[in-house]
Amino acid sequence: MALNIVAVGEILWDMLPSGKQLGGAPANFAFHAAELGARSQVISRVGDDSLGRELIEQARRRGLAVDAISVDPAAPTGTVGIELEANGHHHFTIHENVAWDRLIADAPAQAIAAHADAVCFGSLGQRCATSRAAIQALVRATPATALRVLDINLRQGFFSEPVLRQSLTLANVLKLNTDELSTLSIMLELRGEPVERLGQLADRFDLRLVALTRGVHGSLLYSRGESAEHPGLPVTLRDSIGAGDAFCAAMTLGLLADWDLDEINRCANEVAAEVCSHHGAFAPLPTALRNRFLFDMQTTLPSLQIEATGGAMS
Repeated sequence: MALNIVAVGEILWDMLPSGKQLGGAPANFAFHAAELGARSQVISRVGDDSLGRELIEQARRRGLAVDAISVDPAAPTGTVGIELEANGHHHFTIHENVAWDRLIADAPAQAIAAHADAVCFGSLGQRCATSRAAIQALVRATPATALRVLDINLRQGFFSEPVLRQSLTLANVLKLNTDELSTLSIMLELRGEPVERLGQLADRFDLRLVALTRGVHGSLLYSRGESAEHPGLPVTLRDSIGAGDAFCAAMTLGLLADWDLDEINRCANEVAAEVCSHHGAFAPLPTALRNRFLFDMQTTLPSLQIEATGGAMS
């Protein structure tokens, strides 16, 4: 048995002051799921240009299956300008009218979705009608037993209440940060302490798990009337790009392994903290951390065939 993890949406170049690096929340999620032992694929779209060709080659070298990254003949490969602040946080300039805005749910992509144990999707990739229709169709194409993980990222006003409501209705797992919870609380009239608002989201949209990431203050998980908090881990912060996506990948695999909330929280925070100690989202995990995670996975899923270097094997 192998865990099939699918991420749908944007793949792009993060244009950092130090140079360009692979990025895009779904791609970051897929990379870290592969690092943690899954068979991981990203469904996205790049331009027919040098940036697109290099992106596909770099993604392949990083262990991602790239068969479902299609090539658009007209639109350019996506890029995001990133300015790093002194505290390790960052400011994004996300360019529009790019290839992933024209993502399509073709037959090969639907076949991949149909065999997913988990699919991760977000709100940014749905900013255009074409990609929104494709992403929602691919999420619907997953098996009834699959985790449908919505990792919302509310960037530059590229979101709307109808799209967020549609996405929440499609999902059965939600990951969001404190700013995103504040926005949803106003939009959906959520009340009370954070754990109460997570419970309201879970009840209203029939979510199996809601995860709130809180930066250096760790995370809060809510599932079926129970909650668990993690205070976060000390880290030498380089930047926080991709840390939430890495958290989401570890959380998703832990949920598939049926770990309890405390175990999911512990492992996801360890992975996120490690990513924060590097520049860029595609930060390889230390062998010791990866192997410990894989050992825990195989303990709870003994039929899972994995390699210590990452990547599930059937």
